[in-house]
Amino acid sequence: MMHSGFIAVIDLGSSRIKGIVGRKNEHNVLSILASGSIDAGSSIRRGMVYNIEQVGANVHKLVMMLENSISKKIGKVYVSLAGQSLHTMQFNEMKQLSAGMVTEEVVSQLRKAAEKFQPEMVRNYKVAEVEYYIDDKPERSPVGVTGSQIEAGYELIVGRPNLLSNIEKSIAAKTELRILDFIVGPIASAEIALNEEEKELGCAFVDFGAGTTSLIVYKNGLLRRLVVIPFGGKNLTKDISALNFTENDAEQLKIKFGRAMENQDTPLFTSPFASKPDFDLTELNKVIGMRLDEIVANVKEQIILSGYEGQLGAGMIITGGASQLRNLDLYLTHKLKMPVRKASAKKTLVNNSPDLINDPAFTQALGMLLFAVEDCELPVEVISEEKDEDRKESSSGWFSGKNKKNKSDKKKEKVKAEKQEGGFFNKIEDVLGGIFSEEEDE
Repeated sequence: MMHSGFIAVIDLGSSRIKGIVGRKNEHNVLSILASGSIDAGSSIRRGMVYNIEQVGANVHKLVMMLENSISKKIGKVYVSLAGQSLHTMQFNEMKQLSAGMVTEEVVSQLRKAAEKFQPEMVRNYKVAEVEYYIDDKPERSPVGVTGSQIEAGYELIVGRPNLLSNIEKSIAAKTELRILDFIVGPIASAEIALNEEEKELGCAFVDFGAGTTSLIVYKNGLLRRLVVIPFGGKNLTKDISALNFTENDAEQLKIKFGRAMENQDTPLFTSPFASKPDFDLTELNKVIGMRLDEIVANVKEQIILSGYEGQLGAGMIITGGASQLRNLDLYLTHKLKMPVRKASAKKTLVNNSPDLINDPAFTQALGMLLFAVEDCELPVEVISEEKDEDRKESSSGWFSGKNKKNKSDKKKEKVKAEKQEGGFFNKIEDVLGGIFSEEEDE
């Protein structure tokens, strides 16, 4: 159990950047110490960092807010990995069993092969799931089982090569934080929102975000498909703003009066905005419905492509900030002909902060805490050393300034060293990253 220190996560959402600091006990139950969010503006588009400087500045502000809440310094963070290019890719590896039995070493060799596999035009970010077959028979726990050969079928999370570099640059630009690891956002959401029975029976887990809609299909307890659809709540807002409203007013209309499905006839309503005409609610919801039809058509197509249509016994589970649209669950039930339930973080996994548990916009950030393992607190001795160094520099006189390096210079040297450590792979990543135009995220 973590009695001291804490874990810290940053969720880079298209609408808001969220941060949570917490602790985790031996039963993987979370205690929240602090949380906060800040408007992302237009710095993140469809889940991907677009304005490096602005994202860095926003993360810096958010971290300062969290530090003020806990009266401690954050030195390391876990950061979400998202973006419309993320999707699963199957990878199979086979080995002959010379000893006639599966050993830990064999399983380790298979996984290493999956981790090292680099497909063309995309980067392999995570090994999400694995299914084993021994002599063509499925086996969930292969170690110790006898046979002549073993095959491992992996689901890899892949995406554009420059997803990480943009995040790293934004964090390095304005903060001195060290990124411990990148956590795939949709998987984190599913981990804290779904139960094992739903995964076993089969379900479609949908995270409705501001810039994207993520879909994960589970069956027999395993992740079978992940895809990110490049439409979300912001698209609904932009469609409404086309009816002669500012985006801010359109967002408020969507939140206060928007419905995914009409359950009764609605007359004209009085506009809550000064100098704005009365507006027909039916027209408002017609605009919302048209965009939802497009998003759900994509979701349905991806479920079909997964090969598990009609086999999802637990139906659809939805979460995310945009899932709060009124009657969305009824609309999806009608369109997809399957049971739909709204979800947020499971109460059994978080022992405090009921406001966060019940807010589907924080499901992903809370789920990220389950994957965080390393202490993120900046040790007191490090802070003291920095202060001593500052005092020495300030009292050394202007003559010594030529022989001293300021913090900015040291930071640049540190970033330079990290890039040099990356070596050949980082150069290749930059080259491949340039192939993909940023314009497709606009």
